[in-house]
Amino acid sequence: MSQELEIEFKNMLTKEEFEQIKTFYQFNSSHFFSQRNYYYDTPHFSLKEKAAALRIRQKQDGHVLTLKEPASVGLMETHQQLPSSIHYEKFNIPKGPVYNRLVCLGIEPEHLQYFGMLMTERAEKKLPEGLIVLDHSRYLMVEDYEIEFEVTDYHQGKADFQKLLKSFGIPTRPTKNKIVRFYEQNSQNQ
Repeated sequence: MSQELEIEFKNMLTKEEFEQIKTFYQFNSSHFFSQRNYYYDTPHFSLKEKAAALRIRQKQDGHVLTLKEPASVGLMETHQQLPSSIHYEKFNIPKGPVYNRLVCLGIEPEHLQYFGMLMTERAEKKLPEGLIVLDHSRYLMVEDYEIEFEVTDYHQGKADFQKLLKSFGIPTRPTKNKIVRFYEQNSQNQ
């Protein structure tokens, strides 16, 4: 099974803060790449109730189905490669590691439905402390900016991330995952 533990810290940014970090790390337009996230859940949000999330991520090199579940530290991600041609709105999850994890969670894969898409322009840079990620996302008439910091050690990573934010004079802001922001905005639009 293709699984990995994701330990990351994130913080929402203003556009000005985003530009400041982008300039400092010398990101230019060639460093940014597009990815589309297509989100799925049951009609009664059974995954959301379990603090889990399911998405298909489309990048230049194909599609990956990912199930994110809470872990003792961070999130456990289960990945499954998908064919290059997909109909997102009528997608049926093929048998494989993600399908099997859904069944273990008590979710019937046949009951999943498509809820929408979030587009992100992303740039990444590997630092000695971890991977810094700048995201500019658009969804449901919303545009937001975020910094993520992916690490292997939770405690050291948290200290390093706080130091990084402090060095730019950026306050720590409670930051929800993209899928949570997407669903909250979706419910406000209904």
